[in-house]
Amino acid sequence: MSDLSRPKGPKIIAVANQKGGVGKTTTTINLAAALVEHGKKVLVVDLDPQGNASTGLGIEVDDREFTTYELLLEDIDLSDVIQPTSYDGLCIVPATVDLSSADIELMSAEKRSFLLHDALRQTQMDEFGFDYILIDCPPSLNLLTVNAMIAAHSILVPLQSEFFALEGLSQLMMTVREVRQSGNRDLRIEGVVLTMYDSRNNLSQQVESDARSNLGELVFKTMIPRNVRVSEAPSFAMPVLNYDSQSKGAVAYRALAKEMIQNNRA
Repeated sequence: MSDLSRPKGPKIIAVANQKGGVGKTTTTINLAAALVEHGKKVLVVDLDPQGNASTGLGIEVDDREFTTYELLLEDIDLSDVIQPTSYDGLCIVPATVDLSSADIELMSAEKRSFLLHDALRQTQMDEFGFDYILIDCPPSLNLLTVNAMIAAHSILVPLQSEFFALEGLSQLMMTVREVRQSGNRDLRIEGVVLTMYDSRNNLSQQVESDARSNLGELVFKTMIPRNVRVSEAPSFAMPVLNYDSQSKGAVAYRALAKEMIQNNRA
């Protein structure tokens, strides 16, 4: 059960953007791996029915007996649903396509928007000693994403360096405002991180300029470059930090983790 009087638990961050293909899952996986390199213990919650975060961290489909579906809709012990990965300090609650039906089933559930909030705030969570929980949200503003926003302390928004990027962000910001009014008044924006950035491309530079002009300090100084090693790593079921530790993508995600840790100390 959830206990609101318990000591402060792990920092919960929802990685969200209703647009697909912006580097959301890639950012979740690699930021988690980078935080672990910084000495943090991290849990990834795969809330996307595609299960790409689970695959990207080496969890085979046959090994996903208990998933975020059970975490949300059944009274399951956390030790059954939280799985270790092959990376020390990095665990995951995996997902399968079963989660695609959860959105419908949640509609009839009591406190349907607070199920993930309550699941992640069980007193048993203290036993794992996590510093961060990163929630990989589906590419839509559905009830699963709303659950993540209500469960989270903050939202990290990957923003692809492409035309119309900022226009798509406005709908997400509206949803954040609604969630603040209806279920999580303390929800804040952790930051916006520019992904697939190409410094040689005028469009990337324009998107960066527009983002910083409109959002100011919400935009991380660190930008994730368009990097073939980042794209290749998921096919080998590993973060780019392990696939090619010295690649530009790996260096950028380490810098992002360092910047986030410093921001949270401020």
